[in-house]
Amino acid sequence: MLVSIKVPSLLGLLPPSLQHAHTPLMHDLAQAIFESYPSLTIEDPSPPAHDEVRPFSPVLHTIPDTDETNIFFRNYQPLSVIIPWMRLLRSLFPTHVRMINVGVSYEGRDIPALRVGVHPSNAAETPSSPRKTIIITGGSHAREWISTSTVNYIAYSFITAYGKSREITRLLEEFDWVFVPTMNPDGYIYTWENDRLWRKNRQQTSLRFCRGVDLDHSYSFKWDHDSSAANNPCSESFAGEGPFQGVEARRFANWARNETANNNVTIVAFVDLHSYSQQILYPYSYTCSKAPPALENLEELAIGLAKAIRTTKGEEYTVTAACEGSVELKDQQDKRFWPRIESGGGSALDWFYHELNVKYSYQIKLRDTGGYGFLLPSKNIVPTGLEAFNAIKYMGHFLLGNKGIEGEEESKDASAALGAEMQGADDENNQEANIELRRRRRK
Repeated sequence: MLVSIKVPSLLGLLPPSLQHAHTPLMHDLAQAIFESYPSLTIEDPSPPAHDEVRPFSPVLHTIPDTDETNIFFRNYQPLSVIIPWMRLLRSLFPTHVRMINVGVSYEGRDIPALRVGVHPSNAAETPSSPRKTIIITGGSHAREWISTSTVNYIAYSFITAYGKSREITRLLEEFDWVFVPTMNPDGYIYTWENDRLWRKNRQQTSLRFCRGVDLDHSYSFKWDHDSSAANNPCSESFAGEGPFQGVEARRFANWARNETANNNVTIVAFVDLHSYSQQILYPYSYTCSKAPPALENLEELAIGLAKAIRTTKGEEYTVTAACEGSVELKDQQDKRFWPRIESGGGSALDWFYHELNVKYSYQIKLRDTGGYGFLLPSKNIVPTGLEAFNAIKYMGHFLLGNKGIEGEEESKDASAALGAEMQGADDENNQEANIELRRRRRK
C-alpha cells in the first residue's frame, strides 16, 4: 500500500519521457540478496540409493576431488570468521606473517591487517631497516563483499606459496605486503546483520536518522563538500562535515603516515579494491583537467595489470583515469563529459598518490559489469581472486624491473622446457645418424 502511494508521486517528479524509460537490471532483488549469503544447505553424506542393496559391498567409494585449500573461499565470510582465520594464518606461518591493526573504527572495532614478508621486523614490533611496502585494501564500501574476499584470497595465495614458488618467495623477500580486508568493519557487519546494500561507515552525523560517512570521499586531498551529494548526510556519498571526518579513513591515514615517518617504511604501491565495473583506475579522481606527473608510468603498469587479468580467465578490464571512471563520455573526439555521478574529491587513491608520494596508486573495480553488481554470486570469489592475484604478482615483477607478463619462475620453466625439447630433438637426430652409419658399413 505504501509503495502504491509513494512511488507514483516520486515518478511524477521526472519528465514524462523518463517515467517509463527504464529497464530492470535485477528482476528479483530479494533472491539475489539471499543468495549472496553463505548457503546453509548441508550435503547428505549417505551413499546413493543404488548402493543400498549391497550394504556390505567391498567396493570403496572415492570422494570427489575438491580443492580443500579453498573451503574458506566457497562463500563470503562474516567478520567473525575472517578475524580468526587471519589469526590462524599468523599462527601457521609465523616466519613471514604478522597480524597488525591499521586503526580503530567508529564503534571501537580494530581494523585488522596481515603484514606479509620475509624480514627481521617479523620478529619485532619495530622494523629494523627501511622496507619497501605494498598496501592492498578492500571493503571501504561495506556492501562490496567481493573486494574483502579478494584481499583475503591474494593474501592467502602469497602466504601459502612462500618457500614453494621461487617467484612468490622473491616477492616476499623484496617487499612487505600489507593486506587490509575491510577498511570499514562497522559497515561490513551492518551489511550482514541489517542492510545488505549499506555503503558508508556507521558513525553519527548531524542528522540523527541519517548515519554514516563515505570513507572514500573523506580524505583530505581535494576534499569536496560543494556537491549536493557530498554535503547531504542522507546521501550514500556524504563526505562529512570536514576533511577526515570519516573515523576509519583518518586513523588509517595516520597509520600510513606513521609508517613512513617513524618506521623506515617506503610505500611503493597502493591498491584499493572496489566493485563493480571491471576497471583499473589511476589518479586523479577529483578532476580530469589535471594529469598526474607520472601518467605514462601509471598507464604502463595499469595496462599490464589488465593484461594479467585478461590472460587468467579472459575478463576485460578497462584502463582509465579515476575521474573518467565515474562519468559517461559525451563526445569522444572533444573529450567532453557529462556531470559526475558522484564527487571524486577526497579519495584514498588521490591522497596516497599526492600526499604520501606513492608513485603507483590504483583503484581496481572488480567483477562484474552490472549483471549482479554488489550482489555478485559467491561462485565468482575464486576466479575474481585469481585474476587479482595474478595482477598483483605482475605489479611486484614490474616494481622489480621485469616488465613482461611472465613471472621469473614461468620464464625459467619455459626455458627449461624448450631446452629439454631441443635436447630431445638432438638425441633423436644423433640416433638416426648412428643407424644410418651402421647400415652403410654393412654394405
